[in-house]
Amino acid sequence: MTELEASFGNESGGDGCVCVCVCVCVCVWGGGVRDILLSEVADRVVTFLNYMRGVTVTHTQTDTGSAIIEKFINETYFERYQEPISKTTLTAIWSVAVSIFSVGGIVGSFSVGLFVNRFGRRNSMLMANVLAFIAAALMGFSKIAHSWEMLIVGRFVVGLYSGLSTGFVPMYVGEISPTALRGALGTFHQLGIVVGILIAQVFGMEAIMGNDDLWPLLLGFIFILALIQCILLPLCPKSPRFLLINRNEENKAKAVLKKLRGTTDVSSDMQEMKEESRQMMREKKVTIPELFRSHLYRQPLLIAVVLQLSQQLSGINAVFYYSTRIFEKAGVEQPVYATIGAGVVNTAFTVVSLFIVERAGRRSLHMLGLLGMAVSAVLMTIAMALLDQLKWMSYLSIVAIFAFVAFFELGPGPIPWFIVAELFSQGPRPSAFAVAGFSNWTANFIVGMTFQYVEELCGPYVFIIFTVLLLFFLVFTYFKVPETKGRTFDEITAGFRQTAATGGEKNSPEELNSLGADSPL
Repeated sequence: MTELEASFGNESGGDGCVCVCVCVCVCVWGGGVRDILLSEVADRVVTFLNYMRGVTVTHTQTDTGSAIIEKFINETYFERYQEPISKTTLTAIWSVAVSIFSVGGIVGSFSVGLFVNRFGRRNSMLMANVLAFIAAALMGFSKIAHSWEMLIVGRFVVGLYSGLSTGFVPMYVGEISPTALRGALGTFHQLGIVVGILIAQVFGMEAIMGNDDLWPLLLGFIFILALIQCILLPLCPKSPRFLLINRNEENKAKAVLKKLRGTTDVSSDMQEMKEESRQMMREKKVTIPELFRSHLYRQPLLIAVVLQLSQQLSGINAVFYYSTRIFEKAGVEQPVYATIGAGVVNTAFTVVSLFIVERAGRRSLHMLGLLGMAVSAVLMTIAMALLDQLKWMSYLSIVAIFAFVAFFELGPGPIPWFIVAELFSQGPRPSAFAVAGFSNWTANFIVGMTFQYVEELCGPYVFIIFTVLLLFFLVFTYFKVPETKGRTFDEITAGFRQTAATGGEKNSPEELNSLGADSPL
């Protein structure tokens, strides 16, 4: 039994679970690191590539990363037209360069079903690496080519890639994982993202690669990560659920399961997939319009979308977008190191979530995270409002930020990604991921484009808005979200089918749990 399995009290095949962990790490760590490094072209003080997704950054002298890219655009424009660029034109180009990433993510997330239904989960991830190569080349050579257009196109391409990956990876991980480890392994996707953020924060420092000479190399380095994934990913198995349910290749599915589970007895897994396959034959492949029209999917779709919104509208991106500036306002002498400290906390508590998600459950952890973030946001607001009167409030603001990040990674960070796979059967799952991803990326874009203006309007009270949203998501989770821990896909979807059949909008999450566990197909 592996250490990971022991921590969850799981007694299934140990060697197989080790194989699953390796596959997950290969699939998501490279993708997560590459996503973040590619996406963060320029942002705020010294960090340069610090988690910038679709936000128009104010142009100040302290915004080193912004100044570097603005200088590049200015010089390129002058070489072409022999006159300096106007502030209006510079702002327009900068705004497009920054926001185009999220636009690409929106388009990519909505295209997930087109790939996974035709090419499968693993092969779709392999194919998506082509976009990473293209983006790395465009962005890495943009300075040599004296073309800010290449930078913009590169950001759009990597946005496409990232949007696709946020659907491919959680879907694949959910389908290859044993039920007892599904949540823990699903958290690896988020772990890859936060490790990418931390690497970007460190290597994006001005003293390392976040400077005028080396920023193209930092972006071009992503080519290596994509290449490594292309070499290692074929060693991972295809999704057994895809092989059996979508391709009707029972022998191949059984062989894959034996490798994944580390045992020759996979009869229970095969039986569960066959039951789901029979159910899918009655419900057929579900398109996005059908997903919205069918009352059968109304409740799980609502849950999936709201949980995605709870991630992006929680305020976490606002904290990371403006963390350096927040630390400066709090009086921290070296805010860049405090920002990196937040990245370390981000990573550490994702690991904590990985080890407790199968014990505490998705619903409980998500509610704990939302409540903790709401309290932290209130403390952050109080500290920022009283900073001029009470200098020690700077310490409270730092603690509040770290706590905010920690609670985010306990629940709202990792859970919305993998729970979508748990709420839907094989037929509607690709379309559900497309809709959920679209919701996530759209909310990301809205927060990025509006936060600075709301901040100017509300001042230190801006996080009160996020507090209200967090409390709303907490109430929604309590009343609407069922616990999926330790339950098969079939048990979960059976609960929703029974609810839809009885018009059970009044069913509590506990009632959904019992329905899913006991209901026949």
